[in-house]
Amino acid sequence: MAVEIRVPQMGESVTEGTVATWAKKPGDRVEQDELLVEIETDKVTMEVNAPSAGVLGEIVANEGDVVEIGALLGTIEEGGAAAAGKPAAKTEAPKAEQPAPKAESKPQAPARSDVEDAPSAKKLMAEAGLDRTQVEGTGRDGRVMKGDVLSAVEKLRESGGKEQKAAKPAAPTGPRSQEAREERVRMTRLRQTIARRLKDAQDTAAMLTTFNEVDLTEVMALRNEWKDLFEKKHGVKLGFMSFFVKACIHALKEVPSVNAEIDGTDLVYKNYYHIGVAVGTDQGLVVPVVRDADAMSFAGIEQEINRLGRAARDGKLKLDDMQGGTFTISNGGVYGSLMSTPILNPPQSGILGMHKIQERPMVVNGEIKIRPMMYLALSYDHRIIDGKEAVTFLVRVKDCLEDPRRMLLDL
Repeated sequence: MAVEIRVPQMGESVTEGTVATWAKKPGDRVEQDELLVEIETDKVTMEVNAPSAGVLGEIVANEGDVVEIGALLGTIEEGGAAAAGKPAAKTEAPKAEQPAPKAESKPQAPARSDVEDAPSAKKLMAEAGLDRTQVEGTGRDGRVMKGDVLSAVEKLRESGGKEQKAAKPAAPTGPRSQEAREERVRMTRLRQTIARRLKDAQDTAAMLTTFNEVDLTEVMALRNEWKDLFEKKHGVKLGFMSFFVKACIHALKEVPSVNAEIDGTDLVYKNYYHIGVAVGTDQGLVVPVVRDADAMSFAGIEQEINRLGRAARDGKLKLDDMQGGTFTISNGGVYGSLMSTPILNPPQSGILGMHKIQERPMVVNGEIKIRPMMYLALSYDHRIIDGKEAVTFLVRVKDCLEDPRRMLLDL
């Protein structure tokens, strides 16, 4: 009996995706819930698992095909047995010029530059410090799959890392053509969406950035005093982000225009606080959302940020995790950025940029003291937010961080 493999529902705003990588070939044995194919959407890479155990039959949607929700991807023959002599699926028929035995051989290195590996494999290669040429791909057209990377890591471990050292190419001794030093890789749908949205934000919004600096002495002292007990009780570390989320919510309540958006000729003021926290991943920047953050404790915010960050890095974010944000916080300081002008995350009207904490000499009560300082940047849509409101917002954030008691007393 043939079981259909179809594109699952991927969220209200997502109607289609691109077939990225098939993890199995026609005739391969598959177990229930085993990864079959990865589908890239505008926001996430989604894994489609086997609905039942059996043998993968025909592949209907090839890698690179754009498929809609509910479209047929392929079939599974329940109770079937994998056979080495099983003929190739119809999708492989056009490659008649390639003899069948060679299809199982190691893929040639020159063709690898045109092959898009599985996103999960890319992540593992980056974490393991492996070069793409060190991993033999068993996927279609030599694509590297997650299992291939795991096998390569185990092989290197057994050989004591000798292969990894030997795999590094020798330094060139003569001139090379420019083409030989280029690699052309197709942009993922996620990267295309990031590029389009960032450019749209610049083209649409009247974007402006205002700056201030904050003394984090009190926040750091509070954190150092209670971080051990906090982690012991709540099971999560007390970071800086919960302080910034709380400070931003305090300021958003005082300056509601920063939490608003334009819809045609209307201004929509949001009386809820869904705070997006930008996270860098191997696939690009994503912004998961901490929903109703105003109703959360410091521990609740840290736990949710930790969950979302882990899901983002593992490629497990759901579409619901990234929709509905009203304001965004981006922390370039973790990468060493001292100052930047963050770009808006449409249709939001404001984004706060955090930066590197750096000790600097500051005048405090007529005396020069060394203080841990951070530059803050608020980019905002000037069509909605006036300069006075933007500056007021940033000053309120600064006040809350320099004296965290304000947040407890709602001052």
